[in-house]
Amino acid sequence: MQSCGFNRRALLRSSSLIALSGVLPLSAARAGAPQLLPLVEPRQNRAPLAPQPFLFLPTGAIRPAGWLRRQLQIQARGMGGRLDEFWADVGPDSGWLGGKGESWERGPYFLDGLLPLAWALDDAGLKAKAQRFIDWTLESAQPSGMFGPKSNDDWWPRMVMLKVLTQYHELTGDGRVIPLMTGYFHHQLAALPARPLRDWGRFRWQDEMVALLWLYNQTGDAKLIDLARLLQKQGWDWRAMYADFPFKAKVTPSDIRLDEKASGDLQGSIKDLALSAHGVNNAMGIKASPVWSLVSGDAGDRDAVHRQLAELDRYHGMPMGIFSADEHFAGTSPSQGVELCAVVEAMFSLEHALAITGDTALGDRIERIAYNALPGTFTDDMWAHQYDQQPNQIRTGIQKGPWTTNGDQSNMFGLEPHFGCCTANFHQGWPKLLTSLWMGTAEGGLAAMVYAPSQVSTRVGGVAVTIDTVTDYPFRDTVAMTVSPARPTRFPLRLRVPAWSKGVEITINGKRVAAPVDQGFAMIARSWHKGDRVAIAFANATRTVAGYAGSVHVEHGPLLYALPIGERWTKLKQRGLSADWKAEPTSPWNYGIPADAAFRRVERPVPAVPFSRAAPGAAITVNAVRVPAWQAEGAYAAPPPQSPVALPGAKPEVITLIPYGAAKLRITSFPTVRA
Repeated sequence: MQSCGFNRRALLRSSSLIALSGVLPLSAARAGAPQLLPLVEPRQNRAPLAPQPFLFLPTGAIRPAGWLRRQLQIQARGMGGRLDEFWADVGPDSGWLGGKGESWERGPYFLDGLLPLAWALDDAGLKAKAQRFIDWTLESAQPSGMFGPKSNDDWWPRMVMLKVLTQYHELTGDGRVIPLMTGYFHHQLAALPARPLRDWGRFRWQDEMVALLWLYNQTGDAKLIDLARLLQKQGWDWRAMYADFPFKAKVTPSDIRLDEKASGDLQGSIKDLALSAHGVNNAMGIKASPVWSLVSGDAGDRDAVHRQLAELDRYHGMPMGIFSADEHFAGTSPSQGVELCAVVEAMFSLEHALAITGDTALGDRIERIAYNALPGTFTDDMWAHQYDQQPNQIRTGIQKGPWTTNGDQSNMFGLEPHFGCCTANFHQGWPKLLTSLWMGTAEGGLAAMVYAPSQVSTRVGGVAVTIDTVTDYPFRDTVAMTVSPARPTRFPLRLRVPAWSKGVEITINGKRVAAPVDQGFAMIARSWHKGDRVAIAFANATRTVAGYAGSVHVEHGPLLYALPIGERWTKLKQRGLSADWKAEPTSPWNYGIPADAAFRRVERPVPAVPFSRAAPGAAITVNAVRVPAWQAEGAYAAPPPQSPVALPGAKPEVITLIPYGAAKLRITSFPTVRA
């Protein structure tokens, strides 16, 4: 995540260096398979933290099945599992393995996805890779409480590693984790007054807050609440920024003063301006107010996320459920892009905001981003990715683009296009989604928050419960579950009903049941027996949604559909086990859709590669008309012309739309046309 005047490596070099020595004892248990740990019942926050309606289950409580497991296996066979074998930044010389290589954020970023991926697939090889980083990190603790590479003392990369350690402890119970985290937080509480948060850490304080509050719920250490208040005081005020949102149009370098040189306080103000318009910072900032509300107890903090998302949608919203930012806010044109780091960080933020607010609209948005924007920026084998993806993407490679502050490689598929942060960070997307499919509820039940094939195992009311979810959702509108308690037990089961569903039919053991929908959930409170079968059918229809300049995009359920453009791929450069590619169009793309168009949807088997252009799990046909005046601007599609476009005598032709994530060259936003 680099922009003109904001080079992360430069920021790292300018950090002060300190000498640290000493380690913690190594008497704790090493990693073990998560199923060997006892099932843990979700528990409410300790006082004085505010209670929340939904509670995360420990990492490892939810296992992937069906298409989601296949997707995670693709990630494991691709860069997600093998990046360390050929990319030096997370290789054997990584500073997070005690080497002299990259010692800032890339090791923690990589591990933040590798660790949950390894245990989700119960893959011994991936576990061993993750364990090397974990062991070195835990053994790096100093008497002062600081940990990590000695070559920098930046607070920011440790914020990411702390998130990793919380997951690792949930999976293994390793007794070294809590002493290290406690020592570090005590050190930081003493050090922050003289060495306050700055730059990336100042804008990303909420990510540390997640780990901090996790530890407080483990130990009840009152000093952690003091540190939470200090972090919030020194961190960027996201709620205040969105109360009077300053970025109401595509940002230019001059808007955020990237072309100015200054010193002293003015330099700090200029940095703040650019960092506050930075896409990934804002994606991380989505969770700031809800997470802080657990400490403040202020409902205004908890609910501020709704204002934040409304402003992002209004001024920078894109059809995939996320805002544009290439590198900074870029407006609503579908020719603009969004960074992959912003995609996975927005998912993580929304998962936490959903648990804290209980607002099912956030679950809808998680699915929109995860099932469209996430797969839409990878090759099918996940060996190459883009830095920026575009809804209307007609060509990728090394070329001039419409970006705010990014470079010519931004939409190229490759190993580290434009900048390598996403290469290290993308890994968390699918594994973190898995951990958010199910949550505990404040009333002592379970809730299906996001739908995907999976198996959840936990305890409810002291009774071990397993629920197997079998579904091809989001490619289908139905979900089947089998509930298996160790003994008959009563608890409420909440099932999220997406806003796009005009109704829901629920059956238990083949008999339809009344399950009134309240605040977005259908709730079933009953005594459950082993083998009880729950079937859910959502009422769905293909629909169009208006967007930029009156253009429309096509949705069915949580999936966004796009016109796949013919693709000719050319390898630009081999990059170890990966490669850089360009993709050029081989078919027309400038179509408009009649305002009264009729859509026909066809379901097909979900393929081995779930988001595959070659065999998409569903497709939609519609009559469309070529719009001759809509052409490319250089290598990119011009923004759609103002709709409706008058085309007297134009002859319609049938086009086929497929899921957005399956089409790497695509048109998503179509002008409407009238004969």
